[in-house]
Amino acid sequence: MTDISGLEPVATFCGNCKCGCPQLFVDPNAPDERRIVLTDDFGQHAQMSADQFSSLVDDAKSGKLDAIT
Repeated sequence: MTDISGLEPVATFCGNCKCGCPQLFVDPNAPDERRIVLTDDFGQHAQMSADQFSSLVDDAKSGKLDAIT
């Protein structure tokens, strides 16, 4: 599992089980381009800038990601 110590939790996706649900964090100590951290339930993580994450959120809000589900 990804070490999440020192990360600020923002959201947990699912949260209805104890399987290690995907989570969203802010890493205040990371460089700007790696400040947002998304973990999955397989022990992996992705890091991105706040601008990249904002773009992802905008795409989700506009419906561009609806076909995925």
